[in-house]
Parts: sequence; structure tokens; C-alpha cells
Amino acid sequence: MANSVYDFTATTIMGLPRSLGFYEGKVLLIVNTASKCGFTPQYAGLQELYDSYHDQGFEVLGFPCNQFMGQEPGNGEEIQQFCQVNYGVTFPMFDKVDVNGGRAHPLFEYLKEKAPGALGVKAVKWNFTKFLVDRQGKVLERFAPSVEPAEIAPAIERLLGADAATAR
Repeated sequence: MANSVYDFTATTIMGLPRSLGFYEGKVLLIVNTASKCGFTPQYAGLQELYDSYHDQGFEVLGFPCNQFMGQEPGNGEEIQQFCQVNYGVTFPMFDKVDVNGGRAHPLFEYLKEKAPGALGVKAVKWNFTKFLVDRQGKVLERFAPSVEPAEIAPAIERLLGADAATAR
């Protein structure tokens, strides 16, 4: 059984394996994303968080998912190009994953177990569900897709410490 998110490996959008231990000591916001969703404009807000806090030890990790009404049909190259061209995304993106069901990525099984949603429901309900992880790799909170990235900034600042508040 995993002790933290750092115990998992995922494939980058460029097809390379990456241990999440690479991000050890950083505050993480792990998000299941999609490029043809009503919440897709949140890519801009996620990039703003990344730009504001990256220098203080913050990372956004994007995991495209096609499980919700086929809203992420592209391959890795198409997804990366869409994100960069339309939203200027520079935060790390990973290969497309399932977040629910028998083929769900083990990382998302762990995230759902550690931070269930409303009424204790573990399933991810839609694209742009966000999981906040502290510097020790502990999953602290799940944010619904309707929560705008900017609304998460105070929680990120608390985890990063006093120096982050002055960065904005």
C-alpha cells in the first residue's frame, strides 16, 4: 500500500515514465483534465496558479481523461499542442488516464481513497476534479470541477508558507 503520492509512477504526455517522487517536497495540485469540456477554460487559471507559485515549490500536474462524454479524444501530442496554443500551459502534463473503473490509474485510486468527494463518494464525477497534496505527499483535499483554480490559492499559500502570499 502506498504511503504518499510519491510512491506512484505515471507516463508523461511525451510517453516517458516519471516517478512522482520527482516532485517530493513540493505542494501539488493534481487535476484530471479535458480539452472539450465546459470547464476547459480552467486551464488558464491552473496556469496562473502555476506561474504565481511555482518558484515557491508548487506544481500543477495535469492528467487528461476521456471518461466523461469523450471530452478528451486527442492523443498526447494533440492534447499538449491544444493546451500550449490555447492556454499557454507549461505545467507538467501526463498521458491520458482513466480515473474511475477497472482501468483507473493507481494514483487516482489512491487520491479518491484519501480524499473522497461529497457524501463520501469516491468516484471522480467529472473533468477538472482537483486534489491538493502537501509537501509530504499527503492528499489533503478534493475540489469539485466547479471550483475555480483561483479559489484554491489561499489553501496553496497556507501550504507553501508566508513567502507565497507576497508572490501574488
